[in-house]
Amino acid sequence: MQDAIPIRRIWSDGIFLCGNQYSKTWSFTDINYAIAGKGDKTAMFLDYSELLNALDSGASAKITLCNRRVNKAEFERSVLLPMKGDTLDEYRREFNEMLLAQTAGSNSIVRERYLTVSVVKRSIDEARVYFARVGTDLVTHFAALSSVAAELPVNDRLRIFRDFFKVGQEPAFEFNIAENAKRGQHFKDWLCPDSMEFAADHFKIDGRFGRVLYLQDFASYLKDSFVSELCDLDRDLMLSIDILPVPTDEAARQLQNTLLGVETNAANWQRRQNANNNFSAAIPYDMELQRKETKEMLDDLTTRDQRMMFGLVTLVHLADSKRQLDSDTETLLSVGRKHLCQLSTLRWQQRDGLDTVLPYGVRRIQALRTLTTESTAVLIPFRAQEIMQAGGIYYGQNAVSKNRIVADRRLLLNGNSFRLGVSGSGKSMSAKEEIVQIALATEDDILILDPESEFGHLTRALGGEVIQISAASDTHINALDMDKEYGDDRNPIIAKSEFVLSLFEQLAGSLTAAEKSILGRCTELLYKPYLDRGCTGTPPTLKDFYRLLKMQPETEAQGLALSSELFITGTLNTFARHTNVNTRARIIDYDIRELGEQLMPLGMLVTLDAIYNRVIQNWKAGRRTWIVCDEFYLLFRYEYSSNFFYKLWKRIRKYNGLITGLTQNVDELLRSDTARLMLANSEFLIMLNQSATDRGELAKLLNISDTQLGYITNVPAGCGLIRCAGNLVPFTNSFPTDTKLYRLMTTKPDERLKE
Repeated sequence: MQDAIPIRRIWSDGIFLCGNQYSKTWSFTDINYAIAGKGDKTAMFLDYSELLNALDSGASAKITLCNRRVNKAEFERSVLLPMKGDTLDEYRREFNEMLLAQTAGSNSIVRERYLTVSVVKRSIDEARVYFARVGTDLVTHFAALSSVAAELPVNDRLRIFRDFFKVGQEPAFEFNIAENAKRGQHFKDWLCPDSMEFAADHFKIDGRFGRVLYLQDFASYLKDSFVSELCDLDRDLMLSIDILPVPTDEAARQLQNTLLGVETNAANWQRRQNANNNFSAAIPYDMELQRKETKEMLDDLTTRDQRMMFGLVTLVHLADSKRQLDSDTETLLSVGRKHLCQLSTLRWQQRDGLDTVLPYGVRRIQALRTLTTESTAVLIPFRAQEIMQAGGIYYGQNAVSKNRIVADRRLLLNGNSFRLGVSGSGKSMSAKEEIVQIALATEDDILILDPESEFGHLTRALGGEVIQISAASDTHINALDMDKEYGDDRNPIIAKSEFVLSLFEQLAGSLTAAEKSILGRCTELLYKPYLDRGCTGTPPTLKDFYRLLKMQPETEAQGLALSSELFITGTLNTFARHTNVNTRARIIDYDIRELGEQLMPLGMLVTLDAIYNRVIQNWKAGRRTWIVCDEFYLLFRYEYSSNFFYKLWKRIRKYNGLITGLTQNVDELLRSDTARLMLANSEFLIMLNQSATDRGELAKLLNISDTQLGYITNVPAGCGLIRCAGNLVPFTNSFPTDTKLYRLMTTKPDERLKE
């Protein structure tokens, strides 16, 4: 079995020796080719042609597309919510059933892409220097395509072969080249199968059947979707495109010789016709066509920056039975016929074909076709971007590939997020689905700013606290609450003084220097006894502050007391009393719908101060905080809340926090330069159904093509585009309506769970 694998030697940096050639493999990510507009597709095609032109003529390249079936245990470990034996297990079970149902009919195949470069060198040191130079060039060209290329270390490269030979078998241990060498074990023991049998037109690996096909005849005109359609088969499959670049001067010389031969044949034919007195005879069509095609190819090489390449397309697919294998082969052959191409089975060459198609870096099949750069680039290996990050949150299914979209906002440069869409497009539902997964799978804290009372049912069901803030409410938050953790690594008095100044600016308008001094003095006097007690006991309230202000001798102090009277001793004194709700709950919903216009500025100030300080306290305690703000555009009507969120958007990543804004009025939001900057500084966006004006604004801001805009135009609720770290992926997401979780999350009055 070891002899069946042509790798002679391996090194820890991922270089293999196969025969007399050294090879190295790079993985590269997909790009949104299938859903790009015509202009963008042309640009991508030309960039890919540039990459092919950059391949060294002294080496051979192999582009491999590998369909790998997702391991069921791996999926359950990465996506399903773990049971914890508490009262919320009922919801975990419901959510897991939804995930399993959604993914049962979906594609369980992950498509990976590799580029393997092989070169003959005298020593490993020469090979290393060569691959270092080539690798830098390749990474740069892939970056121009918005694809990320990365060198594969030895473990990852060996895993490709193990996953192929031992499908679904988890390794008992991770391969370690140093440990294996110490024990005298052969690296092939880790990856080779127990048995392989080769027949005339198929082979068997450990009871599974496989067949290698090759592209025998190319069509005159080939569509750029050909490779993608071949790989759409829901089976373990590997397709390789071998590319051997020919030096341009050698290719031009060869074509000139060919053209000379064609011209000589034409002249001889004409001479024979003249000898027979047939002076008006036209040159035969096949001879004229040969002359035209040779001239065109020579012109491509000399004036259009094309290169001559030898190409070979091979494909191997696996099935559980011979009958299934034959059926899959017929499916693949029909895809080829649809594109006017002929795929053929390699007869008595299955082993050589297998060595060729797997990314070892060898080629044992001599069925090369002469191509130019552009005709090679038509075999484009790109289709649609995927978002599959281990340990992330489920956001739906990719509308193109039908794969799961699993994103981990914690891994992004910043985890800030917006959900944008018209009323009824599914913003709240999407946010609640995210909240449910965070609440049920992690120990993170969740703070919700809720201007429309939409999150109360869910918060209570998840064991959280709903704080209803209004003039008539029985729940109160003390505006002057403070503990020893208050503030951002500063003296808590300094942080509280700044808050008090902001609070009185909301109550009394702009403050003079004298008034600011009085407020600062009163803050220090008020908190000194409380701090001396180590921030234990009952914290002071605004009523205590009011009494202290009245005791000051300055007339400005009396003016400040009078201007704040309505909100401290008057009817709107909800923030001047002691806190009577659990502000330490893990999930808190700040319901501010009933605040009213008069109390809103003060209410926003106190609520945002409470949220910010909870973030700081969690950061100091090593906890993560998720903040969700519904109807985000409302917050930009007030200068304080607008500035607060702008600063928080920039800084919250440092405090181990992630923030999400939901809004339906995208146009109104984008009128604010502050909000526009925040949107541009968000690595994770969910765009649902948009109005015509909003679509235009988003297209300009985020460079969305017309084709991609179709996914946010008149689409059902829960469908749209996800932008994650530059990847733009269309998605669909529906939640079963016959579940308790759905009734907790929905905003439709007739479907909501009654309290």
